[in-house]
Amino acid sequence: MLVQQESDSRPPGRGAPRRSVASAFAEFFRTEAAGGVILLACAALALIWANSPLAASYFRLWETTVTAGAGPLVIQKPLLLWINDGLMALFFFVVGLEIKREVLTGELAAPRKATLAIVAAVGGMVAPAVLYLTVNVGTDASAGWGIPMATDIAFALGVLALLGSRAPLALKVFLTAIAIVDDLGAVLVIALFYTSKLSLTALGIAGAFFVALVAVNRLGIQRTLIYALLGLGLWVAMLKSGVHATVAGVLVALTIPARRRIDAPRFLAEARDLVGRFSEGVKEGRAEPTSAQRDAVHALEHACERIETPLARLEHGLHGWVAFFIMPVFALANAGVALGGDVLAMLTDPVAIGIGLGLVLGKQVGVFGFAWAAVKTGLAKLPEGVTWAQVHGVSLLTGIGFTMSIFIANLAFVGVPERLDSAKLGILVASLISGGLGWWRLRQTAPSPPADSSSPVEEPILSEIATS
Repeated sequence: MLVQQESDSRPPGRGAPRRSVASAFAEFFRTEAAGGVILLACAALALIWANSPLAASYFRLWETTVTAGAGPLVIQKPLLLWINDGLMALFFFVVGLEIKREVLTGELAAPRKATLAIVAAVGGMVAPAVLYLTVNVGTDASAGWGIPMATDIAFALGVLALLGSRAPLALKVFLTAIAIVDDLGAVLVIALFYTSKLSLTALGIAGAFFVALVAVNRLGIQRTLIYALLGLGLWVAMLKSGVHATVAGVLVALTIPARRRIDAPRFLAEARDLVGRFSEGVKEGRAEPTSAQRDAVHALEHACERIETPLARLEHGLHGWVAFFIMPVFALANAGVALGGDVLAMLTDPVAIGIGLGLVLGKQVGVFGFAWAAVKTGLAKLPEGVTWAQVHGVSLLTGIGFTMSIFIANLAFVGVPERLDSAKLGILVASLISGGLGWWRLRQTAPSPPADSSSPVEEPILSEIATS
């Protein structure tokens, strides 16, 4: 993994001198939770639309051919594939940014803290896959073994958000860390096991683009436009290579710089100087800012940009697009299952049964069982303030596969619509069961909300500016 060792890759958001770690995580959590509500609404709309008198228009819309490019670089695909290969590449780009940030400064940075999340996530991938294969081994349905391995972090965090302050922050961080490791596992599964016939030429071109991205990173170049252009080339090459194009999103993310252009002491000195210049105009009692004050404001904005890493800026800027546009559009395009046939037959199909066992039972066995074994053997320890009952509740929430499971199902059952419909229905039902049980379990174990909650402690940078 291409990372730079530094003290912080989640600096203040754009336009603000600082953000505390707690407030930054709270903002991220609110975005994911709200996005889960939109996701659920879009999934419901897709199901209603696909089973209404307008059902033909639903399926016809996603089959509409969209053409982009020109000459030898022309790409012609149905709208559904533009969403699954294009928009989802941006989703996996953000996943890659999260993985890199977690490895640098998050829960995965400290080996002792990372061990529990990694072991639990591995268990949450292995056990569901094994249970699925016990039902479908030796049949064409066995191709779907990767479906119940996935976790939809937006929905999982959305359900956890329903508990409000009853759910400790450490539990939310633990669930997020598991989901990020799970996402990394999903990327590896897609790249290694759900890859069609390879084109070595296209794969070589993709490798050249990746090497160029690494070189740009090592040269210290931080202009995001350069990474965007090279990343687009990598995506097109991956699309032509046979490896799923979404893998390109993760590869590009790992090359995004996580180094500031100025350090905290220098930023602090510049900020003090610029605030001092601005204060001089205020003391003069002017109604409108002077030219010197405007210059000071622009210089302070520039300083804020320089202390913010490209990785943090992109992750912060794209989270809203992912939560409120990309994932809802994906759900709308993929969750529509025609239920005109025998719904009971679809639910009793070995594919749906395997997915249900994997998501509802396998996630509990894997996440909780592996976490328990890791703690009992001394490999890891529980986060402070988190109980075993809450870990069990989290293991249930990881059974919400929804969008990620549907994404893998699309790869596993290409050209087999009957299997795909059974898989989607199984995913939706199992995700609802897991979410409901997870909420109930955590509700039973959660303490009453505190009478009041203190605000996060400000970071030293803001405190020093305020008192200077």
